[in-house]
Amino acid sequence: MNLFADIRELVVAELQALMASGVLPSGLDLSQVAVEPPRDAGHGEMATNAAMVLAKPAGMQPRAIADALAVRLMEDPRIAGADVAGPGFLNLRLEPAAWQGLVREVLVKGTDFGRSAMGGGRKVNVEFVSANPTGPMHVAHARGAVVGDALASLLDFAGYAVTREYYINDGGGQVDVLARSAYERYREAHGLSPEIAEGLYPGDYLIPVGEALKAMHGDRLLDQPESEWLEEVRTFATDMMMAMIRHDLAALGVTMDVYSSEKALYGTGQIEAAIERLRGLGLIYQGVLEPPKGKAPEDWEPREQTLFRSTAFGDDQDRPVQKSDGSWTYFAPDIAYHYNKVQRGFDELINIFGADHSGYVKRLKAVVSALSENRVNLDIKLIQLVKLLKGGQVVKMSKRAGTFVTLRDLIDEVGPDVVRFVMLTRKNDVPLDFDFDKVTEQSKDNPVFYVQYANARVNSILRKARDAGLDVSDASLSSAHLAHLGHEAELEVIRKLGEWPRLVEIAAKGHEPHRVAFYLYELASDFHGLWNKGNDDDSLRFIQEDTAISAAKIALARAVGVVICAGLGILGVTPVEEMR
Repeated sequence: MNLFADIRELVVAELQALMASGVLPSGLDLSQVAVEPPRDAGHGEMATNAAMVLAKPAGMQPRAIADALAVRLMEDPRIAGADVAGPGFLNLRLEPAAWQGLVREVLVKGTDFGRSAMGGGRKVNVEFVSANPTGPMHVAHARGAVVGDALASLLDFAGYAVTREYYINDGGGQVDVLARSAYERYREAHGLSPEIAEGLYPGDYLIPVGEALKAMHGDRLLDQPESEWLEEVRTFATDMMMAMIRHDLAALGVTMDVYSSEKALYGTGQIEAAIERLRGLGLIYQGVLEPPKGKAPEDWEPREQTLFRSTAFGDDQDRPVQKSDGSWTYFAPDIAYHYNKVQRGFDELINIFGADHSGYVKRLKAVVSALSENRVNLDIKLIQLVKLLKGGQVVKMSKRAGTFVTLRDLIDEVGPDVVRFVMLTRKNDVPLDFDFDKVTEQSKDNPVFYVQYANARVNSILRKARDAGLDVSDASLSSAHLAHLGHEAELEVIRKLGEWPRLVEIAAKGHEPHRVAFYLYELASDFHGLWNKGNDDDSLRFIQEDTAISAAKIALARAVGVVICAGLGILGVTPVEEMR
């Protein structure tokens, strides 16, 4: 049950009746009519913008539309009040029974309450993490992994068919650097001093790679020219790095459906096919780019190149795909990879990138629009940096990795659930402070604790009720007489439960999983507020002498727990049943 959607259907039906009766002109577009929580809760429980969005096309004063609509809405038994405010906003109050029925709905549907069919089974590819396979994942990767995984779960909950994908950047020069770095550790495994020249990867994480190379090859590769061992060591080291990355992702609770390789695009005709597709659309030409302002990017050269006409799709300039010497630019395999995703039949593509990839946004959007002939939309979410703090100081924890804090460091320090929840307490494009002191304290200022504590309190109520001999199964609670939930503090919690289905659709539509974390914190706050009121008002305590009243109040608490568990499930966080 999406009560906001139900009331919107009522509003639309009454507007159509007003058109049929001649009060409103016929043929009005009602698609922009919305029903949502009012900005000021004191104005009502729901508000509709119907009069405001229809006034101009109807050629009427918005207040006149609102007055006529209010009269008709009051005929519905769910509507307790319809008040016109200001120039024509219509604020609605519902009968308590309309809200109380939500509790039963939650208990009947369980954690599927709020699940939406909005996506209609549309195929969505969410590409995230995609870290270079040159070392362990760091904290910035952790945030991208959490955002991508939670977004995929959210879209699944909203009715989309979701594929989680990792693009392995194993085709560029960085994997050659990895091979050379691993070879030095191979030499070290033989008792030789490694020569970690400038530009190589210095982290100790490559020591096991060197030892594994020794175990496999003995001293066969020693004193061999680079041309003899580079490809073999590169493949071996890349495979070991990807095994490490998979292991770390699993520790965070992230499982990919697909791993795609950049290297697999070379020599297979896929890059050529993608470029020919663009050529066939008249979007490839030979030309010379104007020199860029400031520092020249790596893919610019003052000579004729093969260019993609990305300005036709809103980019700032056309982009090189092939250099004058015939070699591909960095952009070419990206074109082929996205063409591959388009060919796989996805209706929508989402890429989760680090903030340092902002320069790729317009060109990738342009090429996906071109390759799909505007059928497929690409949304790119940029992940801003994470700053780790402890005692007010920036934390530098990892010696093994060399110069950065690893995802494994973070998980070992606070656990995967804390990492996941905290990474979603800010929107993806806002920098995030991960304060170890805050995430381990038991207070309202720690959102992880605050939400988990609400769920633990729900389970505490259920345990005490069982000890008192009450049947607290969902089947039993769903038949409780919910009219006993008439106090404003109880209705406030129920109204927050009623926002959950709407929130799911809004968050899914905007690709904003952080909204789920925000909502859970607000729901927990309302529930804790009701609990605390019970300390002063015995009638608000969840277990009463009257078993019928107890059943209703416990049903409400259980409904809160169900929605918290559903939300935490989307975030990939395990609910806590008891705080220790």
